[in-house]
Amino acid sequence: MRYTKLGNSGLNVSRICMGCMGFGDAEKGQHTWTLDEEHSREIIKRGLESGVNFFDTAIAYQSGTSEQYLGRALRDYAKREEVVVATKFLPRTATDIEAGISGRQHIERMIDKSLRNLCMDYVDLYIYHMWDFATPIYEVMDGLNRVVKAGKARYIGISNCFAWQLAKANALAEKEGFAKFISVQGHYNLLFREEEREMVPFCREENIALTPYSALAGGRLSRRPDETSKRLREDSYAKFKYDATARQDRVIIERVAEMAEQMDVSMTEISLAWLLTKVASPVVGATKLNHIEGAVKAVELALSAEEITYLEEAYIPHKLVGVMAENNGKAFGMPK
Repeated sequence: MRYTKLGNSGLNVSRICMGCMGFGDAEKGQHTWTLDEEHSREIIKRGLESGVNFFDTAIAYQSGTSEQYLGRALRDYAKREEVVVATKFLPRTATDIEAGISGRQHIERMIDKSLRNLCMDYVDLYIYHMWDFATPIYEVMDGLNRVVKAGKARYIGISNCFAWQLAKANALAEKEGFAKFISVQGHYNLLFREEEREMVPFCREENIALTPYSALAGGRLSRRPDETSKRLREDSYAKFKYDATARQDRVIIERVAEMAEQMDVSMTEISLAWLLTKVASPVVGATKLNHIEGAVKAVELALSAEEITYLEEAYIPHKLVGVMAENNGKAFGMPK
C-alpha cells in the first residue's frame, strides 16, 4: 500500500479508501445487497491487513448500521490513531425545518449520533453529504466549524457539489476564520468524467483532495459487458446513472477488458490505476474479499501515457443525473 497527505490536512491516508455503503442491516436501508456484520468485519479486517487505513461511511447508510459495523470492527482490529475515519451527514429534513431545528443544531445532532454509532470520540473527516439549499451556507460552515473546535472532527469535507459551491463555501470560511473543506467526494470514474471540467482543475489549484465515489461505476468497470452480478441486477440507482449511456460506455469497458487481458491483471486494477493518476484516494466499495484485494493491487500498477490515452479517448460527455442533476436544478430554480 502507498499513502498520501489528504489535501491541506495532516491526514496520511492509504491510496485506496474503503467505501462502507455495502455494510449494514439490509432491512434498515434501500439496498438488498448489503452485508451482515460478520461478513462486513471480514472485509474490514482484510483491508486493514492489506494496508488500508482510510474508511468512508455515512449516517444515511442503512440507518446508521454501516457506521455501527465499521466502528465495532475498527475497535477490535485496529488502533484508533492508526486509522482515518470519514462519515457524512445529510441536510435537514422538512420535518426538522418545521420543528425549528437550525442548521447548526442539526449538524451537532448528526455528529453526536454518528459518534455514538461509531463508538468514537471523534471522526477524522466529517463530510457534508450534499448541498442544502434550505440552509444558508454561513449556518452550515459555522456549524461545521463548531464541530471541529469541539474536537469532534479533525477536518471537514464535502460531497456532491459543484466547483462554484465549494469555492463559495471555502471563501466564506476563510473570511470568517472557519474550518475549510479539505476534500471533495464526487462522482468520477472512466465512464463519468464530468468532474474534469471545473472541479478537478480547481482542486488541483487549491490542493483540495479528490476522493471520488463510484470508482468502478457500480461494478461496470470491473467485469465484461456480458457479465452480471447481484449488484448490477439490483442496484437501481446505478442503473439510473449508467443505463442511458450504456452503449457508448461499452466501448470504454471493452478497452479496459482488453488491456486487463494483455497485462494479465483484473479490470478493477486497470480502472483504478487510471483513476489513481487523477485523484488522492478513490472510495472503493467492497462486498467481497476479492474486491478489496483487487483494489489494493491497483496501487502498484503503473499505466503509460499511451495506455491512459487509449482508455480516455472514447469518452463522450455525459448528462448530469441523480443528486447532481437535482443540485443543478435547485441552483437555477428549475422544477424537479
